[in-house]
Amino acid sequence: MSKTLLSRITPRHTHNSKSPSKISPHIKKIVYELCHILTTQHPNWEQTIETRLSQQNIVPADVAHQVFDKIPDVESGLKFLNWITQRPYGCPLNGVAYSSLLKLLAKSKAFHEIDSVFVRMKCENELPTHDALGVLVRVYSECGLVDKALEFYTLAVETYNSVPNVFACNSLLTGLVRNDRLEAAHQVYDEMLQRTDSVCADNYSTCIMVSAFCKKGKVEEGRKLIVDRWGQGCIPNIVFYNILIDGYCKKGDVKKAFLLFKELKLKGFLPAVETYGAMINGFCKEGNFGLVDRLMNEMKSRGLVINVQVYNTVIDAQCRHGYKTKAVEILKNMIEIGCAPDIVTYNVLIYDSCRSGKVTEAEQLVEQAARRGLRPNKLTYTPLLNAYCGQNDANKALDLFVKMVDDGEKPDLLTYNSLIHGIVTLGETETAIIILEKMTERGVFPDAGVYNILINGLCKKRNLPAAKKLLSKMLDQNISPDKFVYATLIDGFIRHQEINEAKKLFELAIQEGMNLDVVVYNAMIKGYSKNGNLEDAVSCVKKMIKANISPDEFSYSTIIDGYVKQHDLDGALVIYNRMVKQNCKPNVVTYTSLINGFCRKGDNLGAEKVLKEMKFHGVMPNVVTYSILIGSYCKNGKLAKAASFFEQMLTNKCQPNDVTFHHLVNGFSKSYEKDNEAKSLMFLDINSRLISDGRCTRVAAYSTIVVCLCLHGMLDISLRLSEKMGIRGCPIVFAALLYGICLEGKAKEWNNVISCSLNETDLVVAVKYLSIFDRYVPQGAISEASLILQRLIDNSKAKHHEVLLAREE
Repeated sequence: MSKTLLSRITPRHTHNSKSPSKISPHIKKIVYELCHILTTQHPNWEQTIETRLSQQNIVPADVAHQVFDKIPDVESGLKFLNWITQRPYGCPLNGVAYSSLLKLLAKSKAFHEIDSVFVRMKCENELPTHDALGVLVRVYSECGLVDKALEFYTLAVETYNSVPNVFACNSLLTGLVRNDRLEAAHQVYDEMLQRTDSVCADNYSTCIMVSAFCKKGKVEEGRKLIVDRWGQGCIPNIVFYNILIDGYCKKGDVKKAFLLFKELKLKGFLPAVETYGAMINGFCKEGNFGLVDRLMNEMKSRGLVINVQVYNTVIDAQCRHGYKTKAVEILKNMIEIGCAPDIVTYNVLIYDSCRSGKVTEAEQLVEQAARRGLRPNKLTYTPLLNAYCGQNDANKALDLFVKMVDDGEKPDLLTYNSLIHGIVTLGETETAIIILEKMTERGVFPDAGVYNILINGLCKKRNLPAAKKLLSKMLDQNISPDKFVYATLIDGFIRHQEINEAKKLFELAIQEGMNLDVVVYNAMIKGYSKNGNLEDAVSCVKKMIKANISPDEFSYSTIIDGYVKQHDLDGALVIYNRMVKQNCKPNVVTYTSLINGFCRKGDNLGAEKVLKEMKFHGVMPNVVTYSILIGSYCKNGKLAKAASFFEQMLTNKCQPNDVTFHHLVNGFSKSYEKDNEAKSLMFLDINSRLISDGRCTRVAAYSTIVVCLCLHGMLDISLRLSEKMGIRGCPIVFAALLYGICLEGKAKEWNNVISCSLNETDLVVAVKYLSIFDRYVPQGAISEASLILQRLIDNSKAKHHEVLLAREE
């Protein structure tokens, strides 16, 4: 026999003491009179009620439930309760009467009074009715008090072996889901399905649960709820399809969503605007605008009106994928077909314009929105605030902020955060602190993030006392500093060589139970190492490991560098070995510090061994690495080695800096012996030729550097260096720069980059050196440079010939 049929022939479970039988007209009249007396501030109302009930020979408790059901306000109901209970010869209320009172209190959300009534009922051993518990579950759930609602739900199940009505249960499910209590919601839902004494779960119940699972990305679990209830392959209506399709799209599984979209059409369901909207959102995230257009055309052919939300989704996606022009076209099309854009439409476009630095365009969009009668909101103003600050225009940002407030838009924490961040970035920390005070006055309270921005700004301005004061203010306001605040302050103290203050703050953070991360520990390690307290730095690493925080390459590299600077290479190697043992991969800083250590010791072979190991592990040397090696070899007079590393550096596209140039010029300014290696190295070959041609060693060194830079495609840096050193008039430097320009494909506009004041003799020298460069570089650019030089020589000869003719005349 089916459960449904069985429930029809089986007597229903009785919930509580019997509800009163039908009320007679006579009693109805008495109840009405009592309610009128209670609600009209009747003088001597207690005596009036007493007399009226005595005349009719009615015990107050017998009509209490009807009075509580009919009375309109809580105050009058509680007045009646107090009168009944304080009567010296009165009889107590029963569960039905108390339940009527509970429903009255619930209607007005008088939660404190409900608690008091429950205490009274417990003392009198009375129970609320099943119906009253259902009302309480619903009201408490709707007010977000889900723990209390769950308590009433449990009481109903335990007392009456029955869940509250479906409306109460659905409210509870919604409340639990909203509070991220999915497991508890699932348990309630299962109990609803298991009950056969009444309809305890409807489609909406399942909808709530499926939607909750989908929002969590657990779409398959949501789909399983549908299968468990209606069977494999059965999805009861379009609403469930919409939820699942939206869930798959938000999860990023657009393929499954589209399969479901096709399935619903095959089963005879017609996709709704919401269905298309979910699918369009999925394809927009993928940037598949071809299918987006197809779906939108399908909507139009079916006579469905594409709403502003769908258009906003497409406009946002077009902007995010870099198709701003297309997004603006969609906006124009919307307006043409009569779909009015809303403020969200304009906010999307304003945000994109601000992000792209097109502030004027963003301002025009704000004006356009205002002309359409749309009111800007926080999401309109905030991107513009950031943009103005990004343009170093603090005044404009503050003016906009004032306008925002004047327009009645209340700035929130995000808006204040953006403004304060922008103002601090501009160095206006004092102004930012005033804004902090104003936001507190307006009832918007800063979080740790806002304080971190301000503290960071104060530390950068070396105003550490003010930063400490701000930390104290945080603590006074019971705002717990997060690890970023501690990291910022500790780093600030260390940068200003106040290691003891940094240490105090670090220890305070640990005492406060702050979950510090590797960034904070690294700040302290940097401070200790910088101050020469390497034992404390090593101790800090041990504390990290004890706190289950893995030291990273920065932690170890900082200590290694500290040991090297104290000329303790052995200590540095001990830390390096410990680092490798801990499976922490050394980085370029680690290897460079060790190379520096070996070079300081005069052990160039050891340095090269580290360099070889570094390259073997796939870590490329940087400008500091090469500069250290070049400096060491120059200092030791091994100039061929220095030149070799310089050429390696350029071949590996590592740009040298002033330190590199300084080492090379100092090294090659001294006389040196040429060896066989000089013939194969470009630097030594060019340098020796320049000296042979009469250039002084310093000019020859700088000119050789410029030549090497140009021949390796580093034109910008060679232009800067040649101008700085005033050597562009040298024909060899001119030839090198001309080659560099041709190498970048700018042969036709070479004279826009450099000027030529060389005479014919110098131009011949330039041609000579260009033929020498030919040995080291590809042919193409040399040929172009040769043609330019030849034209310059021809022009020079022609001018010279003209001068001679003029003299003869």
